[in-house]
Amino acid sequence: MTTFPLAALLFDLDGTLVDTAPDLADAANHMLTRLGRPPRDEATVSGWIGDGVPRLIKRALTGERLGEPDAALFEEAQALYDAYYETHVADRSRLYPGVARTLADLRAEGFRMACVTNKAGRFARPLLQAVGIADYFDAVLCGDELARTKPDPLPLVTACERLGVACDGAALVGDSGNDMRAAKAAGMPALAVAYGYHHGVDLLGLGAAAVVPTFDGVRNFLRFEGRFLRAKALP
Repeated sequence: MTTFPLAALLFDLDGTLVDTAPDLADAANHMLTRLGRPPRDEATVSGWIGDGVPRLIKRALTGERLGEPDAALFEEAQALYDAYYETHVADRSRLYPGVARTLADLRAEGFRMACVTNKAGRFARPLLQAVGIADYFDAVLCGDELARTKPDPLPLVTACERLGVACDGAALVGDSGNDMRAAKAAGMPALAVAYGYHHGVDLLGLGAAAVVPTFDGVRNFLRFEGRFLRAKALP
């Protein structure tokens, strides 16, 4: 069995650490209401999550996964969405079960950790603070801070550089195809969580080493399954 000596762990945000669907849905429905359009139920909006806020907005406006609304309408809609979401980023968003405890345990075991998200920094950083896990991360990389976002490997490579580890000394934990593709392109192993916003995509088929049912399973897999072996913690 292939083993990977690990010194660092990288984590996706939405759908992996935090269930953000309720606040994303509220922002989308605020936007639609201001535009004179009927709101959508939360389950429908949840199905649109996973490819960034601009695509979510376009889906809300068109009702199609790859729909392209009028450019002026989209610009107005995004301004409404962003203004609302920025002040309601953590009204109803919650950590998934086991996240805080597992991050604390991993920190105690010597892992360096980063949050790598396609979410814009003005949303992601306040969200991490609001749900109480910002201090676990040695680095936070957001979608508007680099030239390219996941599934491009650049955010993962940059995170490893900031943590002072090689890409093959880190693993990514995520919930989506974009996460798995980015990890594969960066040359690092990836674990997938079974919940989140992957919408039925075969994450094992995209290269995940395993799919864990709960966030607690991340630590259990690292400790017991023998697929990953943690290296001695860096100084």
